[in-house]
Amino acid sequence: MEVYLDNSATTRPRKEIIENIAEYSYKYFGNPSSLHRMGLTMEKKINEMRRNISGIINCNEKELYFTSGGTEANNIAIHGIVEKFRNRKAHIICSKIEHASILNIFKYYEKFENIEVDYINVDSNGIIDLEELESSIKEETVLISIMMVNNEIGSIQPIKDISKIIRSKNKNIVFHSDCVQAYGKIDIDIRELDLDMISISSHKIHSIKGSGAVYINNGINIRPLFQGGGQERDIRPGTENTAGIYGLSLASTIMDERKSSERKKIKDMKEYLIAEIEKNIPDIKVNSPLRQENINNILNISIKGIKAEILLHSLEDKGIYISTGSACSSKNKDKSHVLKAIGLIDEEIEGSIRISLSYENSKEEIDFFVKELKESVSFIREIISL
Repeated sequence: MEVYLDNSATTRPRKEIIENIAEYSYKYFGNPSSLHRMGLTMEKKINEMRRNISGIINCNEKELYFTSGGTEANNIAIHGIVEKFRNRKAHIICSKIEHASILNIFKYYEKFENIEVDYINVDSNGIIDLEELESSIKEETVLISIMMVNNEIGSIQPIKDISKIIRSKNKNIVFHSDCVQAYGKIDIDIRELDLDMISISSHKIHSIKGSGAVYINNGINIRPLFQGGGQERDIRPGTENTAGIYGLSLASTIMDERKSSERKKIKDMKEYLIAEIEKNIPDIKVNSPLRQENINNILNISIKGIKAEILLHSLEDKGIYISTGSACSSKNKDKSHVLKAIGLIDEEIEGSIRISLSYENSKEEIDFFVKELKESVSFIREIISL
């Protein structure tokens, strides 16, 4: 049996999406920038898909720009704002548990561009310290970026409360949220949450890689990251990935239509998984419990007396795929900045694994996983104790 439990890294595209993308790509292959009928047809179809996704997150279609994925969307948003203030004193804020595509941009500006940065602490559950955020906002603050759902522990930030704090302090501050792990897992209403910019990605919602989007409020002007032929209203120039955009739009429709049943299944699966792990494996710590402040598809646990990377490869040999943290930074041998930020000690961080579920996972797969996990943990602990 092969069991895939690394859905926060990437998801398996739905079969119907792959089949439809293949047919769509063959039939509609024209360049949307061409002036002939084929090009105009493609431009019309892209705008239809833009309207579809905009409707799901409740924004104006002219506020949504297609990108190559979440990392590019984050870069467009952050650089696009900060670059406007290169010649004046500016201050930017993010949390200590942001994705590398946010955190590394902030570190770059702090180190090389002399931009003042504040990194806000989180509590033991990975929830941002709202009082610290409020006290950190200054007259020079131009941008705040707080991810909606953390990719390693699944903590859900109180975005609406954060928006209220920001607006009460300074209405001119741009509020961006990395929603890559949130989109499709929880409802996102741009107007209700009062967000200025968000980033989403296609391959996290069971479509193909290489497509994403960034929402930018119409009242915000950003400096484009690079120059080109004027596509996406100059925000993201370059010939559009029409197949990828189609996949993102179709996956968005499907996940929105099936969200009630699929989210319930994932929640039930996580509850069952936690219970089985706690019943079968001693000396563990659940870092992302089943609670309102945590996403249901991510379970992060620390297992005492093991090295997570050894466990990962042991399970891999049995056809089980999990993660030791964020896939985007898995080649970085430093300890997880997220687990450090929530106060885990080195031993807990080194023994931490991330299990991320999807609607495809079954009880049979969970039973097989727990059985093999128990055997692998027992074996590794026995070897280490020799």
